[in-house]
Amino acid sequence: MKVRMTERKVKWGPLGYITHARTYSRTKKDGTKETFSDGIERELFGISKQLKLVLTEDEKEFYRDMRHNMEGSVAGRFMWQLGTKTVDQLGLPSLQNCAFTVVDHPIRPFTWTMDMLMLGSGVGYSIKREHVFKLPKVVNKKLKIERFDDKQADFIVPDTREGWVKLLGKVLKAHFYSGEGFTYSCQLIRGYGEDIKGFGGVASGPTILVEGLEKIIEVIQNRRGKQLRPIDCLDIMNIIGSIVVAGNVRRSAQIAIGDYDDLEFLKAKRWDLGPIPNWRGMSNNSVDCYDAKLLPQEFWDTYQQGEPYGLINISLSKKVGRIGEYKYPDPRVEGFNPCAEQSLEDKETCCLAEVYLPNIKTYERFKQVITMLYRVNKHSLALKCHHPETQEVVNNNMRMGIGITGVMMASDEQLSWLDPGYTYLREYDKTYSKAMGFPVSIKLTTVKPSGTLSLLAGVTPGVHPSVAGQYYIRRITISSSSPLIEVCKSHGYHVEFKENFDGTLDRSSMIVEFPCKYPDGVPSFDDLTVFEQLETVKFMQKNWSDNSVSVTAYYTKEDLPALKEYIEENFAENFKTLSFLLQGSTSGFKQLPEEPISKEQYEYLSAKVKPIESVVINEEDFEDLGACGIGGCPIK
Repeated sequence: MKVRMTERKVKWGPLGYITHARTYSRTKKDGTKETFSDGIERELFGISKQLKLVLTEDEKEFYRDMRHNMEGSVAGRFMWQLGTKTVDQLGLPSLQNCAFTVVDHPIRPFTWTMDMLMLGSGVGYSIKREHVFKLPKVVNKKLKIERFDDKQADFIVPDTREGWVKLLGKVLKAHFYSGEGFTYSCQLIRGYGEDIKGFGGVASGPTILVEGLEKIIEVIQNRRGKQLRPIDCLDIMNIIGSIVVAGNVRRSAQIAIGDYDDLEFLKAKRWDLGPIPNWRGMSNNSVDCYDAKLLPQEFWDTYQQGEPYGLINISLSKKVGRIGEYKYPDPRVEGFNPCAEQSLEDKETCCLAEVYLPNIKTYERFKQVITMLYRVNKHSLALKCHHPETQEVVNNNMRMGIGITGVMMASDEQLSWLDPGYTYLREYDKTYSKAMGFPVSIKLTTVKPSGTLSLLAGVTPGVHPSVAGQYYIRRITISSSSPLIEVCKSHGYHVEFKENFDGTLDRSSMIVEFPCKYPDGVPSFDDLTVFEQLETVKFMQKNWSDNSVSVTAYYTKEDLPALKEYIEENFAENFKTLSFLLQGSTSGFKQLPEEPISKEQYEYLSAKVKPIESVVINEEDFEDLGACGIGGCPIK
């Protein structure tokens, strides 16, 4: 059956329409695909029926206008799930982007992490010594844990998310408590290539689960009679992530937070020092340090070779909301989500939204947008969760992160709205919470990386400048089986197979190239020094974000002496989180996400293509490609 996707006028960015079609358009009951307007109506249905937020007809119309005009947006997770049965079944985790846990117990942090990753949340975790050293010693004997695909096995693994998590729990319990081996059967787990209902896609089969558990068992048994070290906990978490990724999930975002003087941790991703397990590529690694003067040389070595480690300032995160504002402390914070924009307690999740600041014309409209996004987020935070400890901390803290994106495209006037807008939102939260019987939110605002959502509106992501200048090619990945591939080809866009790092082709994924441009005057990384980038972060941390500001600041090796001095002088009292990337460090990849081109190249390529403004698809061939819908981390 042929269907056509059309919609009410939307203020799309250059890649907005195709990004929506790829990522957020669901299949309706009549077999057609949602338009953007259809998705908004589904969101409004979920807001009313699932979040129990009563909107007047005028407020509903405001919501429609806000979304179509690309002034504000709920999180990508909300866009994909609101109004679906998934929210009814899963509650809180269906709408939460990311999560965090502390590794201070031999079982629960690992099983909780696996469960949340399989539900599509990115997970951060603390493997600081003060937490890991609370774990008991591993039993001092070699255990025999075997796969035995027979009904006589001690444990027959159910073909469910819960079944995989329970098997991991049994492995951990055997090594820390019972000291007894066991057999398990995977006979119920669907074979490779079989369809998966619900989240969609095809099954990976049991092999990846079995092989991953064997690696975890090896890590643990190497510490027989001893405590696990932080590096061992990192390996277990990374292996869990690799199981989830191979188990039909595209991304398994993790951030590992360790001690600044843990040299084993600091060398965990030093690929230049010798053989490093491949699974260690699953996490971004950062250290908690309240004073950058304490950082050892091994930390700075990661900026020369390997991957630069990020910086986390738990001490400052506990003391202040916005920089210099001590009346909103967050004393139970222990870490951050994978993109490091949300400070979190143990087992807490984060709830996000987005404001497209360059698209808002007046301060009054800005207040209306943040008010609407606040109300939607607030009601979502009252949902239930199958993890009691998570439900308790989320329902009590009501933490959210209303983010600002397009900072580098915003005018001075628009940026001047942030400080009074935050003050307004704080007072509104007190009044609204009292009226609705909710706790006051411990945190309200953030600046997140804003990948896919910024593509919808065509603004620079979060606090970042343009990666590739005014004129550039933007490459996006689409499943090879998606009918959108033929749509792109028919409109003249260049399409090719995705190339792996080793030069081989990933024939399950296609890369589509789009010629794009930013308006005049939008700065790129080449226009700003690393210090100018950091000063922008400082501005946003002081004037808007009471959580943190997610940033990847680009530096050169020549910057390092001055950068080290800057961080030592400024980090302690001005930054909650920082991450960096060496300029040119991705030059080994042929298919960069963004590649600068000349104005002449842009005009030549643009003349060869026809913009995609509607899509005709064969419904029976279409896959749902929303990352959060199939379990991928929805960092959007």
